[in-house]
Amino acid sequence: MILITDGGSTKCDWIAIDKNGNQAVDKIRTKGLNPAIIAEKKLKKIVRKSEELMALANEVTHIFFYGAGCGTEKPRLLLKSIIETYFPNAEVEVREDTYAAVRACINTNDEAAVVCILGTGSNCSYFDGEILHQRVDSLGFILMDDASGNYFGKQLIRDYYFKKMPDTISVAFAHKHNLEADFIKYNLYKQPNPSAYLADHAEFMFINKDSTYIKNVMRKGIRLFAENMILQFKDELAKGVPVHFAGSIAYFSQEEIKEVADEFNFKVGNFVRRPIEGLVDYHVKNL
Repeated sequence: MILITDGGSTKCDWIAIDKNGNQAVDKIRTKGLNPAIIAEKKLKKIVRKSEELMALANEVTHIFFYGAGCGTEKPRLLLKSIIETYFPNAEVEVREDTYAAVRACINTNDEAAVVCILGTGSNCSYFDGEILHQRVDSLGFILMDDASGNYFGKQLIRDYYFKKMPDTISVAFAHKHNLEADFIKYNLYKQPNPSAYLADHAEFMFINKDSTYIKNVMRKGIRLFAENMILQFKDELAKGVPVHFAGSIAYFSQEEIKEVADEFNFKVGNFVRRPIEGLVDYHVKNL
């Protein structure tokens, strides 16, 4: 049995596949396992507390974990070691989430494409058909992550406090979320996963997309992402390679992404809301 995992900062989806390529049990969901921002003790607790995962522990022979925060060696090896502890019979491969997006989005295994992630965090890479190229190392949600869930959540909270929201939007936002200053600061500075906390506020945009204010917030974030991340690969884009998008923020921002693509003259490819589904297809084909 193999386990395929799409691991974000907010949540992880685990799918078990048997030797015939069939899904063995219902999809398992745990809290996020981003080793770059979550302490080792907490990572262990999240894995250990999943009764569904522990029930499979001795049956699993291979684990393919694609995760946020796994792009540099130290956190990647930390998470690999933790997973190996709880799955003693498994060969464990941990890769950054960008590889999940690539394998879920591209149309053929050797297709060249720029692949973007817009979920809780954001990232962008170029896949040449064999090798993944990333020209800017991610510095996380405080300094980067344009157009991500945590970016938009931060912008909404800031605009609320700086009174830049229209009154009707401001009232609706305050009705949906606890916007007391002490509560916000507690979650940002004393809780273990502030990026996921911020990203939780981004859903508000998609239920208020008829607002001109909301549309402008979305376009601004997507433009920043295009300028800072996608246009790193302007030489490749000039050759006509598509730009694929993975993640829920991208999926629900398709109209705005296409508008920005027209402005910056790049070709939009596929949108994949949940990379895990494409990953299953990829690994079944390569069993």
